[in-house]
Amino acid sequence: MSFEDIPVDVGIIYEGERIRWKDTFVELGGPRVEHKFELVRVRPLDQVENGKITIIGPDLKDMEPKSTHPFGILVEVAGKELEEEMEGVFERRIHEFINYIQGFMHLNQRYDIHLRLSMASFKKGLNSFEYVGKVLIRLYKSEIPIIEKIQVTFITDPEKVKELYQEALKIYEARDARIRGMKDEDVDVFYGCTLCQSFAPTHVCVITPQRYANCGAISWLDGRAASRVDPKGPIFVIEKGKCLDPIKGEYEGVNKVVKEKSGGVIERVWLYTAFGYEHTSCGCFEAVAFYIPEVDGLGIIDRDFKGKAVNGLTFSAIADITAGGTQVDGFHGISIEYMRSPKFLQADGGWSRIVWVPKRVKEKVKDFIPPELVDKIPTEEDVSNVEELKEFLKRVGHPVVERWKAMEEAKPPEEEKPAEEAALGPLPTVTATVGGFRVIFENARIYADRVIIKRIK
Repeated sequence: MSFEDIPVDVGIIYEGERIRWKDTFVELGGPRVEHKFELVRVRPLDQVENGKITIIGPDLKDMEPKSTHPFGILVEVAGKELEEEMEGVFERRIHEFINYIQGFMHLNQRYDIHLRLSMASFKKGLNSFEYVGKVLIRLYKSEIPIIEKIQVTFITDPEKVKELYQEALKIYEARDARIRGMKDEDVDVFYGCTLCQSFAPTHVCVITPQRYANCGAISWLDGRAASRVDPKGPIFVIEKGKCLDPIKGEYEGVNKVVKEKSGGVIERVWLYTAFGYEHTSCGCFEAVAFYIPEVDGLGIIDRDFKGKAVNGLTFSAIADITAGGTQVDGFHGISIEYMRSPKFLQADGGWSRIVWVPKRVKEKVKDFIPPELVDKIPTEEDVSNVEELKEFLKRVGHPVVERWKAMEEAKPPEEEKPAEEAALGPLPTVTATVGGFRVIFENARIYADRVIIKRIK
């Protein structure tokens, strides 16, 4: 496949390239704009003009340096063997194919896309979506030969992006609804995805009927379609094998495949918990479930939340802890659709363990939260810090309060204080910062024979 007419290099070596803001010429989509999307539609053969590239709105060369724009990508494909259920699978490949372009970064999916074009690649001549369209068309036809015709439209006109964004949301919802009602116990195979390993080398996404891919773009049905279209591709069959723990969601076959695909780094996976051997996270997750030790509950923060979570951290700070393909206790990348699943963090108590969620997300999943809990889970409009959260949970009788009582009753009786401590009064509170977290030792007695302080080079 030739890319000689493209002014920059195109190849797998550029997948995973990060473009920092200081090196950016222009940003498309991302957290600074509300409307952005990418969508693939399967059309009849007579409705697609093969190789056609359309730009609605300003082209790259018409944009101001360091500007940010609403953005949409519409890819329309046709072929005698194509089916509508393949759309989500084809759509996810946009992420992979655009990242092959030197100096063009693509993150996330669906209504969360975030792209940056580097200043260096723009200066080399990558100044039009025409080039991006040509790359997409050639890669799609090469990688998925059953696509007979393809046309690509780039939308930067704000009003047109907004209009098509609303249509795209309806299509995403219709796709997601198809899988609801299926159970993990009803199938013999799950599916795995390694599309994000360029950003998180040890991450393997396990996709089940009741646990969507972290990115929110690939369902079990999408996984089935993808593995049939491209059996050797990045989305593949996982034989479930023996169920080792139905509550935590541990399967013999899943462990085997994840260990192999992660290069032996991840040996066990529990699908339905945020603790222990929790499912790894890439960086494309739609939201993060994070542990709040002060209340022994879990909060949720999504990619579009602009402020600070109830624990004082922003989404980007929490995402940095979560991402990278590692297993981090209490930090768990998830999709919005997984929050609608009966298996949602079931080993941790499900929705009865959730103690904070952004209002926007709560509205999206409200119909799937047990009715008796809806008003007991606060949002940013109800509380702004952990102390307010504690009071709110006590006032409304959130189920997590019962956990506090049980923990208090399980505490061993306090030892009698030494005479010198009683004379001195309460011991001081010691605060330290470790790995970005504030660690507070209350009434601590710390003994050391020697303290060594070294400068970190």
